[in-house]
Amino acid sequence: MKKVELGRTGQWVSQVSLGCMTMGTSTDEATSARILDAYLDAGGDFLDTANCYAWWAGPSFVGGESESMLGKLLRGRRDRVCLATKVAAGITDFPAARTATRPDGTTDWEARERTYEGASAAVIRREVEESLRRLGTDHIDLYYVHVDLRREPLEETLSALDDLVRSGKVRHTGWSNVRTWRLERIRTLALANGWPSPAAVQVQHSYLRPAGADVPSIAGGELLDWLAAHPDVSLAAYSSLLRGIYDDAAYRESTPIWRAYAGPDSEARLAAVAKVAASLGATGNQVALAWLLRRGVIPLIGPRTWEHYASIAPAFTLELPDEHMSLLDNA
Repeated sequence: MKKVELGRTGQWVSQVSLGCMTMGTSTDEATSARILDAYLDAGGDFLDTANCYAWWAGPSFVGGESESMLGKLLRGRRDRVCLATKVAAGITDFPAARTATRPDGTTDWEARERTYEGASAAVIRREVEESLRRLGTDHIDLYYVHVDLRREPLEETLSALDDLVRSGKVRHTGWSNVRTWRLERIRTLALANGWPSPAAVQVQHSYLRPAGADVPSIAGGELLDWLAAHPDVSLAAYSSLLRGIYDDAAYRESTPIWRAYAGPDSEARLAAVAKVAASLGATGNQVALAWLLRRGVIPLIGPRTWEHYASIAPAFTLELPDEHMSLLDNA
C-alpha cells in the first residue's frame, strides 16, 4: 500500500486509512480482528477512531467501545500503526441525543450537537486520558477536534492541544467537520502562537460532488482550493465511498446520504465510474476509491463486515490509466 506524508510532519502513513468506528459494537471482535489483520498485512497502518464511537449502535453503548476494541487488538503491536482519535463529540445527555429526530424520522443534527461535550481545555485534558487508557497506549499520533462547535475560544482549545503535544501524549493535531474560514483562523492562530498547526482535516469527500448547499462536514470547492494552497494540511476523507452507493442503485435511491448528491452531475459521474469499472473488470466502489488515491487524498474505509472489506481491498492497488482518469475528471 502506498505511503504518504501526513501534512508536513515527517510522519508517513498508508494512504488508505482504516475507519474503526463500528469495531466493538456492530462489528464483533472476531470480525474486527480479521479486518484489522488483513489491513495490516496489506501494508496499512493508519487507524481512525473517536472517543464517541459508537454510542448510537445500541442502547447499551456509551462511546469508547471502538477505542477499547482497538486497544485489545493492538496489544503487542502498537508500534506498527499510526493511531488517530478524536474529542468534542462525546455525549453529555444520552436520552436527548437518542431522541434527537425530526418529524420525518431523520436525525435532528442541531439538537444532537447540543448534547456534545465540546472542546474546552477541561474536556480535552479529561478525555485524552480516557482515550489513552482505552487504547492501551502512552500517546496518540493524531488527535482531532471532532466537531467545530465554536463554543470555546479557539485560543483555549489550541493551547490545551499544545499542552498535550508538549507532554508527549499527542504527536499531531487535526480538525474535523470545519468550515474553511475557521480552518484558516485555526492555522493562523496556531502559527502565530507557536502552537501545533493542524496536520490534517477530516471531512466527507468522495468522487461525486455535493449538489446542495455548502455544509461544514462535506468538502466543497472552497476547502479543496484552500488545501491545494496549504500542503501542510492533509485531507482525510470519511464516507469516501458514500456507504457503497457506486455499486448499488437500489440502495443509492433509498439512503439519506444520496440526498446531498442527487442530480445530473452525479448521474454523469456515476456513468463514468461504471464505464471505467467495466473496462478494468473492477467495481464502481473500487474505481471511486482508486480515483481518490490518484488525487492524493487519504480516504478512510469503514467496513462493518468482512465481505465489505474484501470487496474494497482490491482498490488498494488498482491502477487507473491516464485515459480513465481523464474520463472520470471530465465527466
